[in-house]
Amino acid sequence: MSRPLVIAHRGASGFATENSLAAFRAARDLGADAVELDIHATADGALVVHHDEMIGPHHVAHCSLAEARAHLLANGEPIPTLDEALRAIHPDMTAFIEVKSLAPRHDETLFRLFDRSPAPHKVAVHAFDHRIVHRLGEQRPTLHRGVLSASYPVHPVRCMEDADASVLWQQWKHVDEALLEAVHGAGMQVYVWTVDDPEQIRRLLAMGVDGL
Repeated sequence: MSRPLVIAHRGASGFATENSLAAFRAARDLGADAVELDIHATADGALVVHHDEMIGPHHVAHCSLAEARAHLLANGEPIPTLDEALRAIHPDMTAFIEVKSLAPRHDETLFRLFDRSPAPHKVAVHAFDHRIVHRLGEQRPTLHRGVLSASYPVHPVRCMEDADASVLWQQWKHVDEALLEAVHGAGMQVYVWTVDDPEQIRRLLAMGVDGL
């Protein structure tokens, strides 16, 4: 059995402010193989790294980039752009981009940022909105893609095939051997989120998850 990927959730968020450049840089020093981060588009078409759809009282989609950047994170950094984040992540690491929401008019911006990043071949996307995953895959078939699930999928392979994805990002409480057998049997992978308890980590590793 190959070793599963160790994915730093929102960067090394247990050691630095989540979704900050400091957290992305720290992830490699702490032994992670990959970084997961979240993106939204601003009103003027910039892609910024932020988990929630709100920045203070304002919706990200209604803020300009300058307005979003005026909001400082807990460590004093401004909210990073996707371009900054991709440059902060070590090129040996995979950058898993959770697309929170993205109108089609921003797709080319996303691809352009991927292409000019230090390691374009180490960038992947995933989303709860499987339509976004499918749309991005139609335009960029070589892009590594995954779908997110927060409940137990009755037909996991079907939902992955519908989105043309190769990875199921599954909430860790809803993973069992039957799910893993189905996904692995189709030649696909399961990454679990977000598990920090050592006992649960050992259990999931024994079951054969591909990343956590």
